[in-house]
Amino acid sequence: MDRLRVHIDIDPILYSKNPESTALGKNIVSTSIEMINAMGFEAFTFKKLGIAIGSNESSIYRYFESKHGLLVYLISWYWSWVEYKIVFATTNVNDPLQKLSNCIAILTDTISEDNSFSYINEVLLNKIIISESSKAYHTKDIDTENKKGYYKTYKRVVQRVSEIVLEVNPLYEFPHMLISTVIEGAHHQRYFSTHLPALTDVEDGKNNIVRFYLDLVIKSLQ
Repeated sequence: MDRLRVHIDIDPILYSKNPESTALGKNIVSTSIEMINAMGFEAFTFKKLGIAIGSNESSIYRYFESKHGLLVYLISWYWSWVEYKIVFATTNVNDPLQKLSNCIAILTDTISEDNSFSYINEVLLNKIIISESSKAYHTKDIDTENKKGYYKTYKRVVQRVSEIVLEVNPLYEFPHMLISTVIEGAHHQRYFSTHLPALTDVEDGKNNIVRFYLDLVIKSLQ
């Protein structure tokens, strides 16, 4: 996969100026990922970002109207990337159960950096998704933003994998609930394994999170 050069399109509604169109825009995105991961979303500001990249704060606002908007952009980019990985891992796979297993592994396994995207550190971005992404949609504006399409890439990933669930068992009643539970649950387990390990059964070298959710999905569909 790292030999491919893939372009991920992000809906223009999520930015004022496409950050991929300039070196400054790419620097804004890559540095913001590093800073949000290091200091947390609450402490992160465009003023601090401007200082870090050696640019005026106003130049950042030409790309994103707020740090909330930037976070939504990062979330959308991440799920578009996950969708690309899912498509790659399921193309020409005929067995529905194998396709689903590939998807569950992508959704629950640890993340490796993808060399197809030089200015995005997917490992750090995944950490942000795990620890910060809920702050984007646990807001009073969620319904309005949802109608505008802010979270359609995440919903599209859930829909795509839910359709594979129904290939495995067309009578299964809760495909979307199952897949969204797997995604959010795996994120919680990753977070707990680092900060609250007593809440997990994660053991080094055993890949327990992937194994747990794969076992959960297969038994749910039997």
